[in-house]
Amino acid sequence: MARPVTVVVIGAGHSGLAMSRCLSERSIDHVVLERGDVASAWRARWDSLRLLTPNWQCRLPGYAYAGTDPDGFMTKAQIVAFVEAYAAFVAAPVQTHTTVTGVSQGEDGYRVFTNRGNWRCRCVVVASGAFSVAAVPPNDFAVPRYVATLSAAQYRNVDALPPGGVLVVGASATGVQLADEIRRSGREVTLAVGEHVRMPRLYRGLDIQRWMDVTGLLDQRHDEVDDLVRARGVPSPQLIGSPERRTLDLNVLTERGVRLVGRCVGARDGRAMFSGSLRNHCALADLKLGRLLDGIDRWLATNDTVEGLADPERFAPTRVDASPRLMLDFAREGFDTVLWATGFRPDYSFLRVPVFDHKGRVRHDGGVVDAPGLYVMGLTFMRRRKSSFIHGAHDDAKELSDHLVAALGKSRRADAVVTA
Repeated sequence: MARPVTVVVIGAGHSGLAMSRCLSERSIDHVVLERGDVASAWRARWDSLRLLTPNWQCRLPGYAYAGTDPDGFMTKAQIVAFVEAYAAFVAAPVQTHTTVTGVSQGEDGYRVFTNRGNWRCRCVVVASGAFSVAAVPPNDFAVPRYVATLSAAQYRNVDALPPGGVLVVGASATGVQLADEIRRSGREVTLAVGEHVRMPRLYRGLDIQRWMDVTGLLDQRHDEVDDLVRARGVPSPQLIGSPERRTLDLNVLTERGVRLVGRCVGARDGRAMFSGSLRNHCALADLKLGRLLDGIDRWLATNDTVEGLADPERFAPTRVDASPRLMLDFAREGFDTVLWATGFRPDYSFLRVPVFDHKGRVRHDGGVVDAPGLYVMGLTFMRRRKSSFIHGAHDDAKELSDHLVAALGKSRRADAVVTA
């Protein structure tokens, strides 16, 4: 017998818990189903992980960071503790170690199937996030069998790697952080670079996230951009959260001995092959960085509200070899690990509702899925540019819960008319 509830929320990370808080404020009965423990996605990241966003941005509905280091960056353990504290603060009705195996649609709502019993509900909020499964190349990347391959989701620390050189594939936030960490251990590191977003940690004395916040860039809405598909596919910026608030870009990595190559396009006969696009990708990233800083300076010219700022500055172009290498021989050069830092994707394998496009992405309009009563949370640029950040869940949960409550009201009024 399926247990009845009005809303089932799938996932007890910060997005699911933010939605739980908003539903409780609206007196909507619900349950939050979590396959592991609260904040399980954060627990599964590498040991040295820190947030890319400063602590002052860690806020959720009714709750915010209240420590003594607002400009610092939480460690993995601190992130988990923050999310756990929030779950307790909002008294979220979480059922841990409950794996959702299926969600199907019926005439009166949805059926949610789990390893610990089933649920019947009017609405479902899928808040399992955008970073559930590591995106790795298909099996036709013929990396030699003696070379260890692992994704960023499997990486924990340098000591767990084989002793030789490491090819890191992907130069967004995760890739540059792991390349830096591995190189600091003394290993040879080659970084395969594709499209990326270059960004300084500090600009004119303030964190770049402060500028993104005050200029309104993070609040840009999904219905305000010309090419939303493109905007949602933009890589995460090359940032690192560190106590020193240091910038980590490709120039810093090359100074430390990391070798840059182009995008990895294949592997065969014991060799990895790279495109000749490295120079173009770096030039484009440099151009976009300049445009970002120009925009901040223009904003300051008409919003003279910040005092004591450093003078404007521009950063040196990314240094690239005149003829970047197009091939790496694993055996001859002593490389025995490939680390795929090629991003993540959502896991909707349990969703048995026809709401997917031709590329397997859920069709939604700002989190409102193309099926009555079905919602998603935590996706990149879902409602705003900040949607995938912790503080992005604050506004998204409030707006989506408003939509959900309105939809429930319409449904109940329609039921009353039918039964009258």
